Amino acid sequence: MEERLLLSSSFGAAAAAYAEHRPDYAQAAVRWALEPAPGPRVLDLGAGTGKLTATLVALGVEVVAVEPDPAMLTELRRALPTVRALPGSAEAVPLPDASVDAVLAGNALHWFDMAVAGPEIARVLAPGGILAGLWNVMDDRVDWVAGLERVSGSAAIGPRDTLSSWRAATAGLCSPGNGLVARFGSPEQAEFPHGQRRSAESLVATLATRAGMLVMPEPDREARLDRIRAFLGSRPETADGEFTLPMLTGVLRVRR
Repeated sequence: MEERLLLSSSFGAAAAAYAEHRPDYAQAAVRWALEPAPGPRVLDLGAGTGKLTATLVALGVEVVAVEPDPAMLTELRRALPTVRALPGSAEAVPLPDASVDAVLAGNALHWFDMAVAGPEIARVLAPGGILAGLWNVMDDRVDWVAGLERVSGSAAIGPRDTLSSWRAATAGLCSPGNGLVARFGSPEQAEFPHGQRRSAESLVATLATRAGMLVMPEPDREARLDRIRAFLGSRPETADGEFTLPMLTGVLRVRR
């Protein structure tokens, strides 16, 4: 619990870099997450700087964003000034009962204390509403991506961050033992193609915003980033100019 709180609270110090470098989400993935929802009212919970919020806005749904970190919330409001954005958390959602048709969490569901957040999410969802977690994962079927994972270590690319392991790493988040008993149905998982244009330096900057990297002692962090930088410089796919980072957006979905 203490480690999760330390990691989940690390992003505020890097809010501007997070807003600049983290990817958005595949629209097809968000559409699939929302497909069974009974209406258009969507809560982006743990919204961060608004990466998922922006995709929801582009899809034309009625979105409200909730984020606990003041620095992240400031970035979200700057980027999306017309979106209703509220301070709050998954464990204390500042919305009335049955007020949304779907709750989505982009790279955030794993930070929730589901023993508390599960009943709270169920409270704000309308009957038949959807809870979905989304993760942008790297396609480690690609040789250089698998090599990058080995060089980076789990602080930068963990089990939720690759195609080969994200399903196993997230499947238990919506299990009955996590506060969801008798509230939600069986979980479904799916992946959708995605990608992000990067250079070697901007990919290093992206990985530097991962929680495990943010809490690392500065000398260790810089040494790790230098190792990643050297690897990217050694690969023909990434050494010169821009490239597309092979990704997918994975979705874990349950219905209330």
